[in-house]
Amino acid sequence: MYALFVVLNEIDYLEDILSGFVESKISGATIVDSQGMGSALANSDNEDIPLFSKFRMLIGDSHPYSKTIFTVLENEMMVEKAVEVVRDIVADIDGNGAGFMFTVPVGKVYPMKRDQ
Repeated sequence: MYALFVVLNEIDYLEDILSGFVESKISGATIVDSQGMGSALANSDNEDIPLFSKFRMLIGDSHPYSKTIFTVLENEMMVEKAVEVVRDIVADIDGNGAGFMFTVPVGKVYPMKRDQ
């Protein structure tokens, strides 16, 4: 089993990715609001450190917030299918700012339900 994390800076693509997951029989995912460190520093009120103000000018308001999608997948074939869905959907984005994906091996999954 693997956990696939998709950090999506281009949040307009979120619904398309989730729809693509459903079409590919990927039945569950969790979406959380997220913010990268660079964006957090650039949008902070810390004026005491000159580096932050220069960093703020470079980044501006581009992608201040992201969405992080994560899903637990049964095998590598499902991981590849999910990665292909995301890549196909964001293929038209120029540059490297769309986000990134990574996997983490999952040892065990414990459902949380009452014993009956």
